[in-house]
Amino acid sequence: MEFFCYHRDRPGSLPLREELGEAHWAYMDRYEAELIARGPTFADDGETPTGSVHIVDLPDAAAARAFVFDEPNYQAGAYRDVLVRRWRNLLGRTMWEFPGGRTGGKRYLVLGLGPGDGADLDVPGARQDELIAYGPLLSDDGAVWVGTAALVRAADAGAARAVLTPERYAAIEVHDWEFGGRR
Repeated sequence: MEFFCYHRDRPGSLPLREELGEAHWAYMDRYEAELIARGPTFADDGETPTGSVHIVDLPDAAAARAFVFDEPNYQAGAYRDVLVRRWRNLLGRTMWEFPGGRTGGKRYLVLGLGPGDGADLDVPGARQDELIAYGPLLSDDGAVWVGTAALVRAADAGAARAVLTPERYAAIEVHDWEFGGRR
């Protein structure tokens, strides 16, 4: 089962995250084979971390909760909250298989959250070359659509936002994002 996990930083937690950097990396190394995508999000300045995205393939929801809540930064209080949702990998690949590679162009996390019938349930044909990861966010049992998450290469935040159909969501968030993992 695939899960989308987004840890949002607690304001002022950067020193704690820096202190726990190696512990975080070592923890993530344990999940190297299960990770579909990962990486930090940033404030508008492009430098201040605001969160951490992990898309991971795990046996069940209990394993996903253990993954997010046992993470060293979470345990130490660096995060203010965590979004954990079932997810479906519509591209069928990991971020490391993205044809555009790790560098070149700006990268974004786009989260569309909302009630109702599912939206953007198919990969947008015109944007496929720019999509790093894409899929619906689902209820714990995988039966109900609750949103869509995408990692996308785009010229700017507005172009990234355009990967989703705005009127179909209660809210759309766009965050600067970059490829994570050891280089």
